[in-house]
Amino acid sequence: MIPRRKTHQVRIGQVAVGSDAPVMVQSMTNTDTADVAASVAQVKELADAGSEVVRLTVNNEASAAAIPQIVEQLAAKGCHVPLVGDFHYNGHRLLADYPEMAAALAKYRINPGNVGFGAKHDRQFSEMIEQAIRYDKPVRIGVNWGSLDPSVLARLMDDNATRDVPLTAEEVGREALIISALESAEMAESIGLPSDRIILSCKVSKVQELVAVYRELAKRCQYPLHLGLTEAGMGSKGIVSSTAALSVLLQEGIGDTIRISLTPRPGESRTEEVIVAQEILQTMGLRSFVPMVVACPGCGRTTSTFFQELAEDIQTYLRHQMPVWKQSYEGVEDMTVAVMGCIVNGPGESRHANIGISLPGTGETPAAPVFEDGKKTVTLRGDTIAQDFTALVDAYVARSYRKKEQKDAA
Repeated sequence: MIPRRKTHQVRIGQVAVGSDAPVMVQSMTNTDTADVAASVAQVKELADAGSEVVRLTVNNEASAAAIPQIVEQLAAKGCHVPLVGDFHYNGHRLLADYPEMAAALAKYRINPGNVGFGAKHDRQFSEMIEQAIRYDKPVRIGVNWGSLDPSVLARLMDDNATRDVPLTAEEVGREALIISALESAEMAESIGLPSDRIILSCKVSKVQELVAVYRELAKRCQYPLHLGLTEAGMGSKGIVSSTAALSVLLQEGIGDTIRISLTPRPGESRTEEVIVAQEILQTMGLRSFVPMVVACPGCGRTTSTFFQELAEDIQTYLRHQMPVWKQSYEGVEDMTVAVMGCIVNGPGESRHANIGISLPGTGETPAAPVFEDGKKTVTLRGDTIAQDFTALVDAYVARSYRKKEQKDAA
């Protein structure tokens, strides 16, 4: 198990963050928050996919007024995922003018670079912190290099000019992000917000910059840290860059919550960012969410696409079936399923999985042995291999994982 950095523990609704709590998966809606029906539908979709906290934009009076309705309608659907309000520029006013919204949210996200400028900055930041204290809400102080407080950057640049050996522009920029977060947290505590109600983040969009910033930030504080590569991008680029950055930090025990900021493809579900976050944590061995499929990439021995189709169908089936299994069986999320395409590695990988199938490659005998817990149990043939193997997976789960009601009665 990867040793975790020691931090304060913060509670977001019923969810614990930091210290020895599991690394939490977050997501964010892209609906107009004022559209209650659309926002409720997307929050529930994200929560059903496994998002443990969902953030919504609160940028105007209509969105602020909608938050209590969203919470109420989600509760009526049995969805109690904590909601976070994302505030920029006018959060101090909205929190004061809409007390029902301030009370309904589980956490506030404050960007210290967007709470006001000059003389207004400290006053408006303080007003938001005072609302958090009033309603006993945790706060994420989220610094972003796209909206860094210019006064902090200017001060550090002036200081840097007097150094015998000046820092590079990149080093000054990283230091400005860290200083903005830490000084804002210090101000929040001086106003009266307890340290165990504060989470920090310093987001950038370059992998090496993110790693450098969080390594240094982790040395200087004990606040839980929210990780995410901001504006990660679309498709494989966003997935790869986010994975590269977050995996390095998580391997070093840094990070208590994560979000994968993918740009969704037009018309596609927002849940991809949740699935990617879960898969990062699960492949690193930090958490388990859904049974994982081990499948070979294919080669000249596997000219048929059948094993690829079966692997995809099984992975989709496992993800869809997991909410049902989770209600009934203990530990099924740790199960591994192998779908292999030929005799070279097929039997071996299948034996290593909880349950696996080794499909015949090109020119091989048209038979598919199935292995359960390392032992061959049956050989499948014919046109119904996919259905037959799915039935065997169902039977394996029912036979191998303890029912939750049995545990509770023990």
